[in-house]
Amino acid sequence: MKLRIATYNIHKGVSAFGRKARIHGIKDAIDLLDADLVFLQEVQGQHDLHAENHTLWPQEGQHDFLAGQSHQAVYGMNAVYEHGHHGNALLSRYPIASFVNHDVSDHAYEQRGILHAVVRVEDVDVHCFVIHLGLFAVSRRRQIQALIHTIKRDLPAHAPLVIAGDFNDWSQRLSQILYQELGVFEAFDVDARHGMPRFSLRNMRNLFAKNKGRHARTFPAGLPWLCLDRVYLRGFKVNEAAVLKGAPWATLSDHVPIMASLELLNPDEAT
Repeated sequence: MKLRIATYNIHKGVSAFGRKARIHGIKDAIDLLDADLVFLQEVQGQHDLHAENHTLWPQEGQHDFLAGQSHQAVYGMNAVYEHGHHGNALLSRYPIASFVNHDVSDHAYEQRGILHAVVRVEDVDVHCFVIHLGLFAVSRRRQIQALIHTIKRDLPAHAPLVIAGDFNDWSQRLSQILYQELGVFEAFDVDARHGMPRFSLRNMRNLFAKNKGRHARTFPAGLPWLCLDRVYLRGFKVNEAAVLKGAPWATLSDHVPIMASLELLNPDEAT
């Protein structure tokens, strides 16, 4: 079984300070990806002011607008305010068997959630987590621990797993926690993908390094430098992974998306 996936922070479908609507350009660009699963962050479920100020603003939530006729969409509402709300979303070409949104807000000034959807792909349940972590390191650590607890509690030990989104982890400190606790690897981390000797000197250096530079640079979109967006996997191998830079991506959002082509491992390979 093969899957083509993407993760993208769409900046609520508008330019800086909401001056220009970008949502139609984002839809056209996402359609061209031809992805089976699209993990989206900062999705505007409702925004009354944008609807008033921008012509052709979608009448439905952005998740449904971007899904169109080709995908099913589920949405996790996180931040709620007087004129609307936004959160995470998953677009899926395959049936979504169930979904739940976990509130992982760490304080009153940042409303964050983790969207968990179970996607049925050729008789296999693939567990998809759409994630957008907080701006503060202490919040991110607590939110990652909440994610780990949820996965260990609710999922079979070797269930196929995709965790994708905006981790805001510019110091790159979270990967080793996820590797050790969940047995995942990140799509661009070649060492983790191929496996390093557990007690090697190289492994210990990587474990304590503050900035290992192994992940894709996705922010800011005009000149990507920070490694904020990630794709963590369990039960899959990566055939290809790429950051989508340049036109049209450089002007659609403040992030650029990640694209990955995956192949499901058989149970013996996965363990």
